[in-house]
Amino acid sequence: MSSTRYKQHAGGVSTLHDHFVWCPKYRRKVLQGAIADRLKALLHEKADALGVTVEGLEVLPDHVHLFVAASPTDAPQYLANQFKGYTSRVLRDEFPGLKSRLPSLWRRSYSVGSAGHVSADTIQKYIAQQKRS
Repeated sequence: MSSTRYKQHAGGVSTLHDHFVWCPKYRRKVLQGAIADRLKALLHEKADALGVTVEGLEVLPDHVHLFVAASPTDAPQYLANQFKGYTSRVLRDEFPGLKSRLPSLWRRSYSVGSAGHVSADTIQKYIAQQKRS
């Protein structure tokens, strides 16, 4: 699970990572015990189905951190929707108490940040050097 590995794909190689954070509706602290354990398993299951690699995962009572290595053809919005939609559907079916406590499991919003093998500062310096060459 090294974050510096390159993935090969048609036409090139890439090392792209996305850090997602999202919360249950009303930031309720429902991600505990068996629900948290099942959520972790479901996120790994969905990642495998999507062809992305889970590089980091932390489930806290009121939010989730998911760090994945993805293909450049996978839009972060698509990945977030896939992870949230799948886990919501399965968890609400398996844990009926979630349905009675929340109108939907997840808030509509989420946060995503990208990371790669090279920092933004390094890229900016490299581009600036090209002008001088």
